Amino acid sequence: MEVKIYGASNCSRCKGVYETVKEVVAEKGISADVEHVTDIQAVAAAGVMGSPALAIDGKIVASGRVPKKKEIERWLAS
Repeated sequence: MEVKIYGASNCSRCKGVYETVKEVVAEKGISADVEHVTDIQAVAAAGVMGSPALAIDGKIVASGRVPKKKEIERWLAS
């Protein structure tokens, strides 16, 4: 599984989503590559309109808001 968090390197909300995703992956024993994408061209190429944005296997599941941990758990489990 590939998980990407899109947003600026100085975005505290983006870092928070990244840390929560890493936490869920570790707690649940999920095999996933988790990456915080900060390159503006890569963010634009992904079609991200608001940060933070969270994509799982290429599909954006949240954008412009910080998803709750329970939401992230559900998305990563499916």
